[in-house]
Amino acid sequence: MALADNASCAKPSDDMVFPEIIELNVGGQVYITRHNTLISIPGSLLWEMFTQKNIRSLARDNKGRFFVDRDGFLFRYILDYMRDQQLVLPEHFPERSRLQREAEYFKLPELVKTLAPKLSKQNSIGDEPCQSDPEELSPSMDTARNLAAASAILAGGPGGSITATAGGGTGQDIRRSGFITIGYRGSYTLGRDSQADAKFRRVARIMVCGKTSLAKEVFGETLNESRDPDRPPERYTSRYYLKFTFLEQAFDKLADSGFHMVACNSTGTCAFAHEQTDDKIWTSYTEYVFYRE
Repeated sequence: MALADNASCAKPSDDMVFPEIIELNVGGQVYITRHNTLISIPGSLLWEMFTQKNIRSLARDNKGRFFVDRDGFLFRYILDYMRDQQLVLPEHFPERSRLQREAEYFKLPELVKTLAPKLSKQNSIGDEPCQSDPEELSPSMDTARNLAAASAILAGGPGGSITATAGGGTGQDIRRSGFITIGYRGSYTLGRDSQADAKFRRVARIMVCGKTSLAKEVFGETLNESRDPDRPPERYTSRYYLKFTFLEQAFDKLADSGFHMVACNSTGTCAFAHEQTDDKIWTSYTEYVFYRE
């Protein structure tokens, strides 16, 4: 009987107590927070998960962290809200609708209400314009500037020229000036015989930064907007990238649209590819800045 009692005592109990500090793996992103933070909003999904007695029913990753199969990037805002029940988002936050969906999943009705689209007089649906961007406060500023430029060109007589672009009701529109930045991360390997073994400029993705309307004008259907699909035309983005990986193709499209390069910069790092060989992997990040008058 004594052996049986000892065996039952040695068996781990399902009624384990949650530690004060808890590690979470949310969609591959690791978060560390207090247990009290996770149960700060009664009725929420996290409250339900971390107030139950049977810890063994919760999924864990291979390092023992509690696993939640949701968007790891957006969870930072969920966790911030759990801390003090206030929502603070960065300017021009493009993932508002997706964050609202995450809030619904985590059963946070007040956060869902805060994230719900609001009707305004200036915008049919969406966020309030950012005070730091004067162009967004008055979307008609570009139109006024273009009309002034058109008047100046017409006043110049026969020597003036107007470049036709999509838009406008007069049939003649001014091609707007602006900057577009092209960036890419590349890598290549150099072996002992550098001439024979070099693999040059392996480009995984070409990124596009600039005003949305300019990027769409230049790259058209070759522009991948999946990471920032709802960006208004007069706002700026750094989340677009191209559907092809040839830098020269991007340069040709910019040149065809009247852009010329005004600056470029690059940084690089070097690491050994294999400990037993002299092969080195060079990784670089390069940006090219283009401007159209």
